[in-house]
Amino acid sequence: MRIRGRSRRWALLLTVLALIAAACGGADEGESGGGESEAAAGGSEGAATGGEVSYYVSEPEHLFPPSNVTESEGAAVVGALYSPLVELDLETSEAIWGDDAPNAVAENVESDDQQTWTITLKDGWTFHDGTPVTAQSYVDAWNFGASNPEHTGEYFFNTIEGYDQMQGTESEPAEATEMSGLTAVDDTTLEVTLSAPFSQFPLVISYTAFHPLPQACIDDPGSCEEEPIGNGPFMMDGAWQHDQMVSTVRYEDFGGGEPAKIDTLNFPIYADVNTAYTDLQAGAIDFVDSVPPDQIEAAMQEFGDNYIEGETSAYTYLGIPTYDERFADPNLRRALSMAIDRQAISDTIKPDTEPADAFVSPVVAGYREGACGENCTYNPDEAKRLFDEAGGYEGTMTLWLNSGAGHEEWMEAVSNQLRENLGIQDFTFESLDFAQYLPRLQAEEITGPYRLGWLMDYPSPQNYLENLLYTDSSSNYTGWSNEEFDSLIDQGNAASSVEEGLDFYNQAEDIAIEEMPNIPMFFDKLAAAHSDRIDNVIFDAQENLDYTALTVTE
Repeated sequence: MRIRGRSRRWALLLTVLALIAAACGGADEGESGGGESEAAAGGSEGAATGGEVSYYVSEPEHLFPPSNVTESEGAAVVGALYSPLVELDLETSEAIWGDDAPNAVAENVESDDQQTWTITLKDGWTFHDGTPVTAQSYVDAWNFGASNPEHTGEYFFNTIEGYDQMQGTESEPAEATEMSGLTAVDDTTLEVTLSAPFSQFPLVISYTAFHPLPQACIDDPGSCEEEPIGNGPFMMDGAWQHDQMVSTVRYEDFGGGEPAKIDTLNFPIYADVNTAYTDLQAGAIDFVDSVPPDQIEAAMQEFGDNYIEGETSAYTYLGIPTYDERFADPNLRRALSMAIDRQAISDTIKPDTEPADAFVSPVVAGYREGACGENCTYNPDEAKRLFDEAGGYEGTMTLWLNSGAGHEEWMEAVSNQLRENLGIQDFTFESLDFAQYLPRLQAEEITGPYRLGWLMDYPSPQNYLENLLYTDSSSNYTGWSNEEFDSLIDQGNAASSVEEGLDFYNQAEDIAIEEMPNIPMFFDKLAAAHSDRIDNVIFDAQENLDYTALTVTE
């Protein structure tokens, strides 16, 4: 799901090997699953319908529109409120629809040339206000998303013909208010014309930005920011209680395979994951998807089979504000990377990670083991040589991070290593709530290395590389721009298949490795735990919890 710089890992990669073997299906954002883990296997005989489940989140940045929900907190809620056009197969991560995906709205997705796509919708789907989900609902939603440059996910529509004409400035208004490539042929037929062939389009539309919107939210978007109207298995139960709770209840007229089994799904909001974990231990909430690193070993013992671990698509990195002249020299950025002992931090502070050796996760088709080479290898002597060659760093270095998610200790370890290995003596830390953190990144107000993470939106290495490093991508907070990198991404996107695009993506990654606008830090592992009250804990290939399958045990 999305971030744009997600704050937490929130998904279990069921089985990584099946996805990697199925490269033709594409692996997304670092993860893909094949089959169900033991923890995600079927429910117990004691499971019953009804009941209430509580799932920890920190304060979301947004809940509406879906194109503006690009961090994990809001995405967790949106996953309950909306259902996608297509789903991703658990074993292959291929886009699926029709009978293969009963909880997806699309009956069929087809194209003869990879540029003009016809999407046929299933009958009978409605929004939570009772109005029907039609092809026009998607046209309206996508135009709404593409016309709002402040939405962090609006760029997802940039492959659609006419997107560029909707992008205006204060001095030059947009030429159009709708994308010419969108046509509602009838209530159940949506025709999408792209500006160029894009074979990954069926994967892309599994992402939350492509959810539909009802007319009520187009007419009054402000009210829907506080109380979204979706088409998913759960509907809002009152308005969003900021910093306290998002409450949802089962939508009885859900158009998918069958309504959810539980009555109520609540998202209690915590400022600190440690407090949430304490409440889980006390039985006050049911699910924490990011056990604090210093509690992992104890959690394994305490929760037993209710502790879930596994590979995920999550990737943690230190972004470098290259727009700040102090970080403009690639040698300085390489020096920072090589001065960090990732393995030592993983071993002592972050047991839910392994050192990152590439810019995309190992569970993505196209990942190359050790691709980052010496630039991601701990080598303090070479780091100091490069640091001095770049002219060093004068003054206090500020390290930035989002608060309340357990990052403070390892970021302090990074500062200690940089102090010892490079001689930077003074450090300060800027720790912000995630809802405040992203706007500072977007405004290029960051003054030093910053911590962020990424989860797959859809299965492709392009989702890491383009979103985080392409010129003017809304998730490229570094300010870095490279024409050759952009061109290679474009060529990969235009390839006739995911496999044919991989070589272009790999070449683009090599440029990023040489320039190091981001410093790969860790590939994150799932470390989640849940109470005895719930069963049927299943995550899909996009790392989303299957809320419809959840049951409350008697």
